[in-house]
Amino acid sequence: MNLSRDERRRGGVLVNRISKLSARVFQELLESRGIDSLPPGQGRILFTLLGKDGITLKELAIRTGLDKSGLSLTLRRMEKAGTVRLETSQEDGRSIQIRLTEQAQGMRAIHEAVSEEMVQIFYRGFTGEEIDFLEKSLERILGNLEGGGVRPAEPDVLNSQK
Repeated sequence: MNLSRDERRRGGVLVNRISKLSARVFQELLESRGIDSLPPGQGRILFTLLGKDGITLKELAIRTGLDKSGLSLTLRRMEKAGTVRLETSQEDGRSIQIRLTEQAQGMRAIHEAVSEEMVQIFYRGFTGEEIDFLEKSLERILGNLEGGGVRPAEPDVLNSQK
């Protein structure tokens, strides 16, 4: 199905812009609290681990959306900088668990404050129902993409909002 330029939906463009802008706002909030030397890729890893420490490379890749090869390189840099430790898993000697160092654990309070401020900014002016609807819709889109987004959409889905 070929849609004219005016008929195309902008959801993907908007999600991409929101992602980039929210990363910039998050970085500004960190800088306002004295954390300004954290490269964005490392920040995503650090804050993911602050939420759940001791996860595998595979789980970290899924949670951050970063590919394993780039993630491995970044983790080695973070290990040299003293932010993370890479440990062999006790349960499975073949897998590596990524753990935060004491230095990185010290950022937990800042992370929680900045995360809460981001939620307030992100949902400013929304009702609880609107937030629920938005999040359920985004989860459906994510599921569509994770499920192999190569199938063409049904025509009635694209045109039902007109």
